[in-house]
Amino acid sequence: MNHSIFTKALVLFFIVTAFVSSAHGQTKKEDHKKSIRTFPGDIPEGTVPEITAPQNILINDGQFTDPTGRNLFLRGINLGGSSKVPYEPDGATHIREGFFNGKNVSFVGRPFPLEEADEHFERLKAWGFHFVRFLVTWEAIEHEGPGIYDEEYLAYVKAIVTKANDYGINLIIDPHEDVWSRYSGGDGAPLWTFEIIGMDVTKFQETGAAIVHNVYGDPFPKMIWYTNNYKLAASTMFTLFFGGNDFAPKTKVDGIQVQDYLQQHYINALLQLAKELKGLPNVLGLELMNEPSAGYIGISDITKPYDTEVIGDAPTPWQSILLGEGVPQEVQRYRVGAVSLISDGKRILNKEKVSVWKNGEPGVWIQNGVGKKLADGSCQLTDSAYFSWVNGQEVDFNEMYYKPFVLKFAEAIRAIDPTWVIVVDNVLSPYPLELPMLKDIEGIQWVNGSHWYDDVTLVKKQYMPFLGLYEREVVFGKRKVFNAFVKTLGNMVEETRERFGNAPLFLGEFGIPFDMNGAKAYRTGNFTAQTKALDRSFRAAEKNLLSYTLWNYTADNTNERGDQWNGEDLSIFSLSQKTNPSDINSGGRALDAAIRPYPKKINGKLLEYSYNYKTKEFQVRFEVEELSDYPTELFLPEYVYGDAFRLIAETGRLAFDKKERMLLYYPGRAGEYNVIVKPTGR
Repeated sequence: MNHSIFTKALVLFFIVTAFVSSAHGQTKKEDHKKSIRTFPGDIPEGTVPEITAPQNILINDGQFTDPTGRNLFLRGINLGGSSKVPYEPDGATHIREGFFNGKNVSFVGRPFPLEEADEHFERLKAWGFHFVRFLVTWEAIEHEGPGIYDEEYLAYVKAIVTKANDYGINLIIDPHEDVWSRYSGGDGAPLWTFEIIGMDVTKFQETGAAIVHNVYGDPFPKMIWYTNNYKLAASTMFTLFFGGNDFAPKTKVDGIQVQDYLQQHYINALLQLAKELKGLPNVLGLELMNEPSAGYIGISDITKPYDTEVIGDAPTPWQSILLGEGVPQEVQRYRVGAVSLISDGKRILNKEKVSVWKNGEPGVWIQNGVGKKLADGSCQLTDSAYFSWVNGQEVDFNEMYYKPFVLKFAEAIRAIDPTWVIVVDNVLSPYPLELPMLKDIEGIQWVNGSHWYDDVTLVKKQYMPFLGLYEREVVFGKRKVFNAFVKTLGNMVEETRERFGNAPLFLGEFGIPFDMNGAKAYRTGNFTAQTKALDRSFRAAEKNLLSYTLWNYTADNTNERGDQWNGEDLSIFSLSQKTNPSDINSGGRALDAAIRPYPKKINGKLLEYSYNYKTKEFQVRFEVEELSDYPTELFLPEYVYGDAFRLIAETGRLAFDKKERMLLYYPGRAGEYNVIVKPTGR
């Protein structure tokens, strides 16, 4: 699209009056005299000050800042949902044909072809998403085999990231992973990671090792992919990746311990990408890994059910190991009830006695002594606490396995660019597990990239404003639910300080399913429920002054197939809603909630801000300690305010950048300021 289409002259009307809140929100009569200005008129046109620096985003005193020292709020989005699967051949998870060919694939074109980048980045910028959590996968880089890198993909990613910089869009690189790999029902690791330990991915369904959309077919149970974290394939791979040296010492690849082999290949793959992106000013850094799992590590008794809710088949860890060995098991099943999971009876898995291990040989865990194979084909458990003790020491996953890998990863990446930040996510585990303790590590700039979702809405695909969860407890009442969300995110802020020290929290994921209520909105065009659900999550994040990236923007989303992955449909853009190609907003979903004004840069300290999508009233309160040549910048989207709006603020120097949609506010004194923006007529 032609960028100039969206930079045409706008006629804007400002009314500026004196307005300074006291501690109780009351106006002080002794403050500056009232002043009324209009634009065009005595409020001049302006431009966002241009700043040239090696990096667009820095971290100072635990805050994201720009090179001038102004505090930044990163309002961003995940790009994109279909980046989890190959572009050629089409890797959408409902397609079985060619699925098991893991070598001859290409991710060039994810999140969108380079020739379409201008359209999508222009849209994201117009919608106020000036930051991106950019998804890549290990498989995309090293799918052909160990040490064989897809140079075309690496060059493609660099071109896309460079294009994003042309639009003023900054980003973090997210090596995305869900339940280890596409072949275990998610995304991330290449097929060969299973092959090197003797697993046959074509046997995962029969053995209950994973539930995979490509193999299972339609209709695929909603949100069931997540349960693969508690099945044999993903649990085995994560255990080997983080703790193979201790728990599988007999398992080696080319004479190298499997843990060292997997970790080094993962890091080396990302180093190839890091070398390509070095020196690009819009790259803030790299994330360690999306939603890693502890696997079996730390489970005190593998014969007991997981201490977490598992939809569908829920074998114990030991049952999963037995199923992989070809030993049939009667397993408990669960289904989604009103507010929690309820029993759905039991069923016998692997009646055909299929082994997931190639050539029918004993698998990794039998080889390493968790159990032993008997002459009749059954298995005898050797040690139910095998994964919770090492050399007489009780396992501490964070200190013994996660933290050492975090430091290994950070050292390797920072050798490429020591200015990059390292984003660390919380680990998925069936037992309570805090973030790793990293505040004692000096010289590395950490960011907490943890995730949060409104679980009731996400799992049930229904918006129920009076029902929510707080720390796995049911909460009733509209106000109480919202307060629980605010408190949950507030707890994440506190945990960041406790575990990471003086580091920022960056909410890496939150979002809502757009196919809720039986996808009724696709038939009626009424996205009211989605708008309310999405707005509630935004407001909870804003209440805690969080930087964030919404999940997600998928360029090839459709009503029929969602984000092209496991039946998920969380994209705020869809080709099915794109009815007018000349309209930048066409294709958007629940845009009344998704497109929001926000304080992008604060020359001072942000105290609070809020937005009401119904009244379109935007309020910002901040404190200025020292005057500066650089303004506070407030993003005021055209979608919300069009060509005119009212501004209520204490007298100061104002300008408006029409192209960037930024209100530039130069305060006239040190002190506290309250700015209110409203549509005209209010």
